[in-house]
Amino acid sequence: MDQQRERVEADLRGIVRGEVLCDDLYLQMYASDASIYELRPAAVVRPLSTADVVACVQYAGENGISIHARGAGTGLAGESLGRGIVLDFSAHMRRILKQEEDRVVVQPGVTLGNLNRQLAAHGRCFGPDPANREITTIGSVLAIDASGSHWPLYGTPRDNIESVEVVLATGDVATFSRQNVSSLVGNSIEPIVRQVKSLIESNYSLIQEHQPNTLVNRAGYRLDDVLFDDDLELAKLMIGSEGTLGIITRATLRTSPLPKCVGSVILLFDKLDKAATAAIEVQKHSVATCDLMDRRLLRLAVESDPRYAQLVPVDTEALLIIEKVDDNVSDLREALQHIVNVIRKRKKLAFDSRMAIEADDVELHWNLTRRVVPSLYRLKGATRPLPFIEDIAVPPLKLADFSVQLQNVLKKHEITASMFAHAGHGQMHIRPFLDLANPDDVRRMEDLAKDLYEEVLSIGGTISGEHADGLSRTWYLRKQYGPLYNVFLELKRIFDPQHILNPGKIIDTRAQSISENLRPVTAIATRDADESPDETDVDADSVDKELPVLNVQLNWTGDDIALAARNCNGCGGCRTTASIERMCPIFRLGPVEESSPRAKANIMRAIMTGRLEPSTLHSDTLKQVADLCVNCHQCRLECPASVDIPKLMIEAKAQYVSNNGLTPSEWILTRLDKVAGWASAAAPMVNAGLRNRQVRWLLEKLTGIAQGRKLPQFSKRSFLKRHAKHRITRASRQGGTKVLYFIDTYANWFDVQLAESAISVLEHNNVSVFVHPRQKQSAMALISMGAIEKAKRVARQNLLLLGDAVRQGYHIVATEPSAMLCLTREYPNLLDDEDAQLVAENSSELTDFLWRMHLRGDLQLNFRPLPMTIGYHQPCHLRALEVGSPGENLMRLIPGCTVRNIDRGCSGMAGTYGFKRENYRTSLRMGMGLISALRRPDLQVGATECSACKIQMEQGTSKPTIHPIKILAYAYGLKPEIQNLFTKIGEDLIVT
Repeated sequence: MDQQRERVEADLRGIVRGEVLCDDLYLQMYASDASIYELRPAAVVRPLSTADVVACVQYAGENGISIHARGAGTGLAGESLGRGIVLDFSAHMRRILKQEEDRVVVQPGVTLGNLNRQLAAHGRCFGPDPANREITTIGSVLAIDASGSHWPLYGTPRDNIESVEVVLATGDVATFSRQNVSSLVGNSIEPIVRQVKSLIESNYSLIQEHQPNTLVNRAGYRLDDVLFDDDLELAKLMIGSEGTLGIITRATLRTSPLPKCVGSVILLFDKLDKAATAAIEVQKHSVATCDLMDRRLLRLAVESDPRYAQLVPVDTEALLIIEKVDDNVSDLREALQHIVNVIRKRKKLAFDSRMAIEADDVELHWNLTRRVVPSLYRLKGATRPLPFIEDIAVPPLKLADFSVQLQNVLKKHEITASMFAHAGHGQMHIRPFLDLANPDDVRRMEDLAKDLYEEVLSIGGTISGEHADGLSRTWYLRKQYGPLYNVFLELKRIFDPQHILNPGKIIDTRAQSISENLRPVTAIATRDADESPDETDVDADSVDKELPVLNVQLNWTGDDIALAARNCNGCGGCRTTASIERMCPIFRLGPVEESSPRAKANIMRAIMTGRLEPSTLHSDTLKQVADLCVNCHQCRLECPASVDIPKLMIEAKAQYVSNNGLTPSEWILTRLDKVAGWASAAAPMVNAGLRNRQVRWLLEKLTGIAQGRKLPQFSKRSFLKRHAKHRITRASRQGGTKVLYFIDTYANWFDVQLAESAISVLEHNNVSVFVHPRQKQSAMALISMGAIEKAKRVARQNLLLLGDAVRQGYHIVATEPSAMLCLTREYPNLLDDEDAQLVAENSSELTDFLWRMHLRGDLQLNFRPLPMTIGYHQPCHLRALEVGSPGENLMRLIPGCTVRNIDRGCSGMAGTYGFKRENYRTSLRMGMGLISALRRPDLQVGATECSACKIQMEQGTSKPTIHPIKILAYAYGLKPEIQNLFTKIGEDLIVT
């Protein structure tokens, strides 16, 4: 850290109560957003209050440093990026302060998703709904006047604002609303108000003449509708000003009643221009939304979700999604059918349609639009769908004609693009496919934008309808507004004469070009960890000489790492706290940027492009951030772009461990098989010690394992030792269905009954079972903590045995989802080994194996009745296998057995994460929803496939949690002793 940054950090720490971050690693996290730009700030402050914001603004003014307000960092135009002080409002200033009948007072950091969840409990909502509604903050929504699909129903945030509290460039705090100028005599804001009024009055004709003929407009400052006689609506002026006139620290919003009935209809077209023409007709029917998707987006939707293959025929070129609201279902259905009749039969524009009235069906329709645009980053190849001309708005009546002009411009530049549009109000989101690593493509960006913007202006459109001007579009505003731009300059001078408030956005003395400050995408040279420097296969001429070589630890190259990190477009979807998604359990508890999966991708991209030194990977700061990834794989599953954050973070942890080693507690948790071997020799004494709080206190001090964490008892002899001479440890040469049971640590050392139940159930279903006596632990804990060299040795030993078994006709099964995830995903990530792929392709989690037997008609169904209600939790690693919920389905086959899904996201145990003293309380908070659900009196027991989840589920309740395989074994009549588990009362420090 240079001296100037050290001084800034020290100064800021002395004047604010919130966090001040000046470390390179943290600054890099805030250097980008969802745009294509990157600017590293000088400092990041997470203010706790308006007083902190005032202190920062005053400090910035005194020292000539710029200041930039930031929410969730989901902007597409780089509007929150800058080289000065970034204020992150999403960390602490995220409270809903007051709720009234039709008003709500909020801080800027509250997310729109959380706000609307709270309002929904009272039958209200804040209507504007940008695409990233779940994660974007209210401050951001107001700063860019983001409206979204429901603009026809709710308008923009400017239409729904009552008042805002603003910190001005002087550090003064002002409250803006609709104010009578004459009544402000003596008020501190009187000078500003009078200057703004005078500016608008003296330029009234100019302002009106240079407005676009569109229904929405976000370009420049909106001066056309804020002055009414002697009343000035400064609150509306602040909305859409991108933090360039003042920083919003509180807002009073007008809320709307939730619609009573909502329905949607999808209209399918064989030509794009027909869809655009139909959108004009649809708007005559008072719809709530009317969105358009092109063929490229539709193909991606069909590929990503088989349900859409039934909705969207292969020959569909475009689609309209229309929503309508009403007070009763019958009128709603009739209105939607009327629209269908007009567009399909009378106008003969659409060739087919799909109507939805039920809430789940309507949600399915809307997920087409909400998830598919970010999913464009899943497409293979070097080009990416770049957001830099993605916010055009045109008069709706000219949408069809402009669609043709758009195609002509794209053809001229030999560029393909995807298009999504709020067709009903003329808003078009166009994403050209270009490669930022290709200098020719970078040069084409500006040429394409200029040509397209000329077409936009020629038909009375605007270059920005709802996103922002930011770094993407500020350079063209003078062209759009001509002499009116000078009025914007004067307005900026009135509010911010020093240009410290988010300079470079809307107003700049030298606006950056569209291709400046782009995110770098070049990869550094790499070599495998096993190679010496002279063995590295690197073309010296293709590598920047200033970038050092990185010793890659996993089975991939530096290009692979760079591509994985680059696939993160920064959309911020991983910052969600919605209950319908499970990522990211760590971020949900501590919603700060470093907890988000996106931050991890940004760090790795920065290292691979030289923005951060490779030595960063050996730093304790990196370790702290990397440990915020618990390898649950939920972000990989739910990320629209499928960015493999778990693999990136395993690489990062491996880099750290290769240089620094493991902590004592990590060493123990990664070698539980060894610890269990030692402890089992004195199991009665050890187990008694585990029940003793004094012993557990000492154990915590020595090992870091939390004193209060319930632990499993050690078996006197492991399963493998007990059955060393049993027939199951000898491979069978017979035909028929046969499996190798990969037992892993928990069933081997702590729950021998589970292993015995698994074998009994398999044999009951005429499956021959082989348990290799020399198999090792799966190594998941080693992998998750970055002990890759040890993990590779274990993996090689296991693959030698398992690969040979597969060649002999065995299929591999495991009762531990984490063990199966190792075999199917982690081992191929570790080793470039044919057996790794062979084993991955021939392995199944046991409940999945049995469920597929059932689907083939091969599973025995001679279950005894089990009159019991079971609360089932699906583990993260079972979800990561992408096999559905087979254990839950199997238990539902048992007569009399009622299974309730009690999923509340991650259990909070996260493998070994919840064992550590420093994580114990956080782990319990993560799992409290699940624990509370299991406490319901109608549930007799819990069930889950994961041993770590079992430990967590029993932590907060006296009810036992049992593996579904054990329940099946009991229902088959194979293990009657399991009945004792159903009524067993859990102990304070020991699991059942």
